[in-house]
Amino acid sequence: MQEILGLPILASEHGGELDGLTWYIHLLMAALFVGWLGYFIYVIIRFRSGRNPQADYHGVKSHFSSYLEVAVAVIEIVLLVGFAVPLWASYIDDAPKDGEDAIFIRVIGEQFSWGVVYPGPDGKFGKQDISNIGSGNKYGYDPDDPDTLDNFQSDMNIKVPINRVVRIDLSSLDVIHSFGIKPMRVAQDCIPGMVIPLWFEPNRIGRYQVQCEQLCGNAHYRMKGYFEVVTQEEYDQWVEQESADAISGESDMGGFE
Repeated sequence: MQEILGLPILASEHGGELDGLTWYIHLLMAALFVGWLGYFIYVIIRFRSGRNPQADYHGVKSHFSSYLEVAVAVIEIVLLVGFAVPLWASYIDDAPKDGEDAIFIRVIGEQFSWGVVYPGPDGKFGKQDISNIGSGNKYGYDPDDPDTLDNFQSDMNIKVPINRVVRIDLSSLDVIHSFGIKPMRVAQDCIPGMVIPLWFEPNRIGRYQVQCEQLCGNAHYRMKGYFEVVTQEEYDQWVEQESADAISGESDMGGFE
């Protein structure tokens, strides 16, 4: 299916359902194209002036076209109610909450980069307050909060373990951005003043490109990052090392000292 539709590689659990919905929609569009094209050609030949020298002002009395329109409407309703709505509802209802077994990350868009904040091994983010914003702490985390000590930042790069649910809370410091990873089949707007959750489960080890899918300024084209899926062991070692470096002030990625 991916080859037929020209889709990127699939690297998430839910992506197959989205690809399936895309396939069904393409089949419907192909059927409509062929059907209406055939009908158009039939009408041109059937009602050509050579065969109908005198106009018939009563027109066609058959209700076939009405039945066809109803059938198309029914198919579209089935796609919407039977596939799209349940898929979206399950996505909204099943989003992981604090304390559940998931990887929690915060991503902040700004012209023209992605800022990433990890909670450290304890899985807890420090408190935030606008009064804390300053040099080296543009996200306003409280440096005196014990939960902040092991938090660390990762600019333009996200690393997660394979086969674990990942929840990314998205926000923006300036304009509207859109966080997208095509192999994961995810895309979500980042809106100033709002925190919007995005969650999925990566199931394929690799390094994938993160891009902004919303025109956000004259350097929009270079607002890119990387999403790397690794083994659980490699991820745990990375988090422990980066968190320890953030606590000691030796992290190249940045802490909140």
